[in-house]
Amino acid sequence: MNKTELVESIHEKLGEGATKKCAEAALSAVLDSITDAVKKGEKVQLIGFGTFEMKTRAARTGRNPQTGAAMKIAASTTLAFKPSSVFKKKSGKKPAKKK
Repeated sequence: MNKTELVESIHEKLGEGATKKCAEAALSAVLDSITDAVKKGEKVQLIGFGTFEMKTRAARTGRNPQTGAAMKIAASTTLAFKPSSVFKKKSGKKPAKKK
């Protein structure tokens, strides 16, 4: 689903009184609010959907896969999303342990 399809879906769920322009404005407002909060370092938790937050990765040493030479990988920040339990498939099996 792309942004246009998402706006269509929102428009349908808002009902007869809403316009597509209104649906697009609502979507933009929500996305801008989430973006602004996460950029400030806040955690955005949407109950029943998930949590957005910035994570930092420390500088580390890696290997060039072509030459095998050691190289420095700079520290960085990245956006992390942790889905709520609604999205987790529940089965009778336990997840396999990592080795």
